[in-house]
Amino acid sequence: MWLLVLGLLLFLGVHSVRIVADGWRTRGIARLGAGRWKGLYALLSLLGLALIVWGWALARRQPVVWWVPPAGLRHLNALFTLAAFVLLAAAYVPGNLVKARLRHPMVLGVALWALGHLLASGSGAGLLLFGAFLLWALLDWRAAMRRDRAQGTAAPPGRWGATLLTLLVGALAWVAFAFWLHAAWIGVAPLGAL
Repeated sequence: MWLLVLGLLLFLGVHSVRIVADGWRTRGIARLGAGRWKGLYALLSLLGLALIVWGWALARRQPVVWWVPPAGLRHLNALFTLAAFVLLAAAYVPGNLVKARLRHPMVLGVALWALGHLLASGSGAGLLLFGAFLLWALLDWRAAMRRDRAQGTAAPPGRWGATLLTLLVGALAWVAFAFWLHAAWIGVAPLGAL
């Protein structure tokens, strides 16, 4: 479990710099240059992610089960994950109403993904992994909204066409992941037991 903890500390730590030390981050970018900063950020993020994946795989071999979630929570997780994929798509499809309204949909998508998985997982490793991501996502969203207010950042208006494309892309990505990729990459078929 220590690899999972180390990976979470590294990955979420790197992604939390803007939450807890935005001024230090700005000075670091100025000192190193944007390219070197992004390179170091990406390297540390990938190392943290690799440790999370490795730690999760090891923790799944000998799970410590705290409770057995009812089947209804797996159904709810599927719904939360569908919404998370739509929010992820909203972060990248320009001019959609979802991003115009929520401003930082990717972080909210991570929060929904983590909440759904937290409810559907009864293991200690699941509580650690998904609880950490949920807490991080909520803190990051709050910090981003505060930055937007302080800087007077206005969201561009959204359009219905882009919003429909967002919904379609998110739903199709969810279908691909739920029915094929999750089992191939994670080793669990999330809709196989529904």
